[in-house]
Amino acid sequence: MLRKRLIVGALLIAGVVFGIWLDEFVDQLMLPRGIAEWTGRETFPPGTVMFAVIVPAAFLAARELAQMLKRKGIATSSRASCVAALIGLSVSSFVPESTSGVVAVAIVATTAAVVLFASMVFYSRHQSVEGVVAATGGTLLAFVYLGLMFGFLLAIRRHHSAWTVLWVLMVTKSCDIGAYFTGRAIGRHKLIPWLSPGKTKEGLAGGIVIASLAGAGGAWILNASHIQNCPSVPLGALCGALFAAVGQAGDLMASMLKRDTGVKDSGSVLPGMGGLIDVLDSPLLVFPAAYWLLTLGTHTVSS
Repeated sequence: MLRKRLIVGALLIAGVVFGIWLDEFVDQLMLPRGIAEWTGRETFPPGTVMFAVIVPAAFLAARELAQMLKRKGIATSSRASCVAALIGLSVSSFVPESTSGVVAVAIVATTAAVVLFASMVFYSRHQSVEGVVAATGGTLLAFVYLGLMFGFLLAIRRHHSAWTVLWVLMVTKSCDIGAYFTGRAIGRHKLIPWLSPGKTKEGLAGGIVIASLAGAGGAWILNASHIQNCPSVPLGALCGALFAAVGQAGDLMASMLKRDTGVKDSGSVLPGMGGLIDVLDSPLLVFPAAYWLLTLGTHTVSS
């Protein structure tokens, strides 16, 4: 199992790094004249490659979520969950930047209301109210968890380099690695035994320290590479610690979901690691936090 995890993990890292490089490369390519005139921009928008990768990832993760809920007896449709996730991903990613804050909030809230109403209509199409509320709740979970939250990754890419996005991912995962090895070495006190018996307070502390160091080191590399709008070294250290804490909360949130639905892993698409939700559990909750920390940090530095 460990051998599979190492092989799959190495392939995932290589794939992510290549995708980040490709996204940065495509960002510089010129659009065809007709499309450029229609869109009002000369080059491909930031995150073009990321969006092409995230869409199938969100689709597959939504299918995993629906299957997990079905094991609990909640008849959430895989099709409805996938559509809801993709709608959430799109609305959180592509609200025009010229839109005012109030209007942007209204767009997202209206979309959520439409998903809610459409889900209730869909699940009652057989003229029965049995299980409609629970199934609708499952679809809304996909909309928020795998749609809106995943969309924050593309929101980060709007204002930051793809390499900054890679920094967020690597710092978040460095906590998982640090927590795992620290917990195995000196872990004695259980963090939340009723939810995740394997996690320890010592492991969490070790993960936070490693992530803080990774955040500072990664920020130093970004600054040395003259990446625009990247975090300073002190902000990188702070972000590392916060990403670690939030990421572990995301891991625990996924553990709660899996325990309640009676599954060990969310799926089997990744040998040795489980499903996509098993891999995305900590980053999904970190993406919104990273967006706000980077936005506030950049504004503070510029002012």
